[in-house]
Amino acid sequence: MKQKVLLFLGLFVFFFQKTFSQTDIDGLMMPKKFFCVGPTAGYSSWKEYWEGTLKRENLNMGRVSTTNFMLMGNYGLTNKINLLFGLPYIKTKASAGAMAGQNGLQDLSLFVKWVAYEKHIAKGDLKTILTAGYSTPVSNYNPDFLPLSIGLHSKNAILRAMIDYQRNHLFATASYTYFVRSNVTLDRNTYYTTEMHYSNEVRMPDAQQFNFRAGYRSEDFIAEAIFNQWTTFGGFDIPRNGMPFVSNKMNATSIGFNLKYETPVNGLSVVANGSTTLAGRNVGKATGFNAGVFYILDFSPKKKEKKTDKKTENK
Repeated sequence: MKQKVLLFLGLFVFFFQKTFSQTDIDGLMMPKKFFCVGPTAGYSSWKEYWEGTLKRENLNMGRVSTTNFMLMGNYGLTNKINLLFGLPYIKTKASAGAMAGQNGLQDLSLFVKWVAYEKHIAKGDLKTILTAGYSTPVSNYNPDFLPLSIGLHSKNAILRAMIDYQRNHLFATASYTYFVRSNVTLDRNTYYTTEMHYSNEVRMPDAQQFNFRAGYRSEDFIAEAIFNQWTTFGGFDIPRNGMPFVSNKMNATSIGFNLKYETPVNGLSVVANGSTTLAGRNVGKATGFNAGVFYILDFSPKKKEKKTDKKTENK
């Protein structure tokens, strides 16, 4: 059956659709004792995919789609250290064929984001940001059901270095991320990659991500264009007309946009983004859109207003 992976569903849903304000992959920070939280919703789909480097159409499954709902939050521990989390609910569906889609909670992600260096240079502000993260499955979903699995069920250690430069309202942000992924356990005792394995444990290749974004940034509005490149270190191609597998080589280059608007309601913002895959290897040619609403809660100590003694005031 002609099938393909949903843009590395275990990780791409997290990294391509989480491009909102003050996230782990942008150059923004949440001030000390402020907490930004909110839900997002998104949809992505594909009909064409790359089987290895061969681009083809999936006629047996029709259009394969993913709907995601995510709760995200960011707390300013200090002005230079942020704590972030994300928890997505994923639902998959194929428009043709007999394979049923899956749904459920996917992977909880936790991040620490630190501004390691900042300096005013050439009439602009330069920041170097370091991020460390960890993601882990929160439900017992089946990763051995691609392309309709809701994820890959691996635990991931994530390290990122980022440079952000802003001059007036124009900015650019570049980052490099390395992913260390744990092995995955299947509900079967044998499987075939390029050779037969008599085990239920699959070794997952590590991966890297290059991300570049640039655009306009003010206190009330952000508009940015995004370029993203994902590369897997190792893995293997899907054989001709074969089934996808969790440890396939999965490479993808995508472009997208991100918009954020601060509403007149104090602390309330709305966001929207989209992305499309330009080139890939063992991934679907997916296009997706997302939107969300966020609210900022202020937990900073409030200064008590001093009550003036009327007698003293009259003196």
